[in-house]
Amino acid sequence: MDVTLRGIASLTYWADDVAAATAWYTELLGSGPVFTRPGPGGQLGYAAFAVDERTRLAIAGRATAPPGAALEPGGAVGHWRVDDLDAALDRLSSMGAKEWIPLTPHGPVVSVAVLDPFGNVVGLISDNHPAADFRPGGQRPS
Repeated sequence: MDVTLRGIASLTYWADDVAAATAWYTELLGSGPVFTRPGPGGQLGYAAFAVDERTRLAIAGRATAPPGAALEPGGAVGHWRVDDLDAALDRLSSMGAKEWIPLTPHGPVVSVAVLDPFGNVVGLISDNHPAADFRPGGQRPS
């Protein structure tokens, strides 16, 4: 039987301070979480944001990560699709995110990744960037 991957349903970022991370992502996304759950001691332990009708972003307490989970930047990088890569990067930078992977053209798309203030990799990707190259052979039309 074939497995059909149809897009990311949920992406989890880890944070020592879930409340602070939730506030940061509320500011970034322009709306608060659609679901929260308390953690140990009554502190906020989990928050989920509806990024669109099919995708959720979850913030979970770093202490609840499964044993052996990579909690430092590295491994796979999920990229959020954005219309204006430069504006999104400027916004994230103004909120304290730090460049991790520089702006990189990959043929018809351009990507970049930053570290949020909580140590999570936030990848961005766009096919609307001037550095994108849509022609076969890697050359932009004159």
